[in-house]
Amino acid sequence: MPIFIDNSLSRKKEELIPLKPKEIKMYVCGPTVYDEPHIGHARSAYIFDVIRRYLIYKGYKVKFVRNVTDVDDKIINKARDEFPGEDLNTSFKKVSEKYLKSYHEALNSLGIEADGIEEPKASEYIPKMLTFIQGLIDKGVAYVSGGDVYFDIKKAKDYGKLSHQAVEKMEAGARIALGEKKKDPLDFALWKAAKVGEPSWNSPWGKGRPGWHIECSVMSSDILGDEFDIHGGGIDLIFPHHENEIAQSEGAGKKFARYWIHHGLLTINGQKMSKSLGNFITVKDFLDKYKNADLLKLLFLSTHYSHPVDYTDEKIREARQALERISILQDKLGKSLDKKPAGKTPKELEDVKEKFIKAMDDDFNTPQALAVIFDLVNIANKNIEDQDFICYSGLILRELANIFGLSLAKNAGSEDLQIDVNVLIEQRNQARKNKDFKRSDEIRKELEDKGIILEDTKDGTTWRKKL
Repeated sequence: MPIFIDNSLSRKKEELIPLKPKEIKMYVCGPTVYDEPHIGHARSAYIFDVIRRYLIYKGYKVKFVRNVTDVDDKIINKARDEFPGEDLNTSFKKVSEKYLKSYHEALNSLGIEADGIEEPKASEYIPKMLTFIQGLIDKGVAYVSGGDVYFDIKKAKDYGKLSHQAVEKMEAGARIALGEKKKDPLDFALWKAAKVGEPSWNSPWGKGRPGWHIECSVMSSDILGDEFDIHGGGIDLIFPHHENEIAQSEGAGKKFARYWIHHGLLTINGQKMSKSLGNFITVKDFLDKYKNADLLKLLFLSTHYSHPVDYTDEKIREARQALERISILQDKLGKSLDKKPAGKTPKELEDVKEKFIKAMDDDFNTPQALAVIFDLVNIANKNIEDQDFICYSGLILRELANIFGLSLAKNAGSEDLQIDVNVLIEQRNQARKNKDFKRSDEIRKELEDKGIILEDTKDGTTWRKKL
């Protein structure tokens, strides 16, 4: 079955037809590394990790590039704050290295894969940016002005086609800021002349550093070629960042991206995340509080990637309840998860997989696909006495969960905890044999207060930690 993508460029749902059969070249705008990664960054990274995983599941060879902006005004300002009085040429590198490390640690703690991903840094691509910019000047679509280099928006073909805005309306609200030397308010910087004390590189137009937009055009064309399959990022990047990428790439005579995927943004209790509002939640903050990355992933999966998602404690509680359902099934499946089933996969379970694939083929519809996983949980619970059926259920559960990068870890606890719980379970079993139901209930309550849930089955009593 083909995959269909809601292409931001055409605003139509289109069949994904890659440039090369069974190969996908994909570029995603990555982090600007000047602060601790927050759960909004996590959503972006996770969405494209799921898309990448699903494309691989469908048999595609995926070349995935996620850039790192490691030289930028925000990084320079952070360097001033964190290393006052130190040479900015040194301190900006310390800041970018520190927060890139934090970003990698955050993704690793969330189980977001790094294998097979190329991660070019802006600072490493400056020589190639200079070549690209000179090419735009030579073609007459860019101009030098007082040490700066600007892209001439009047020379851009179909400018506004991604954001679906008319140039005239954009110009009506645009202004030339103090210190800018451009001809038109919409013209954007390809190269910025050096400011005193700030990091800079030599160029044909004097010392300076690259503008933000140029790095993505240069990196994507260098690694993926002048035309590639998918470009992704947040909806906030459509204008001006992605619009300007298209303008400068096409201005250089390149075809650029064919399909554009944009995800909605994350809010906290209906508000934009902000340190000034006290609702800034880093990935570390979340994991320190909840201990389980799957909870955050379930929140993200429950909303289509193209829509905004609102983070609330109530939604995390709902995610916890959903994960509990899977955990309870895992406990019931027990050792069946490690057994090889005999015969064919039951048709009811094949239908589950088909529904999951149908949902994901339809513009990566994770809410529907997630609902299918919980259908699987219900079906498995109804057939829990059928050994082969539950073996297949466990295999399919893990197969589909892996596409979503869900660990489904049960956090059973330390060896000492297991010994303590097993001792209390044995005492409870003895109390029940003696018909001392009061003591039996007291032990159950004692364990519940410690976050331990007991399940009485025909094979005995099992336990799990409350998620």
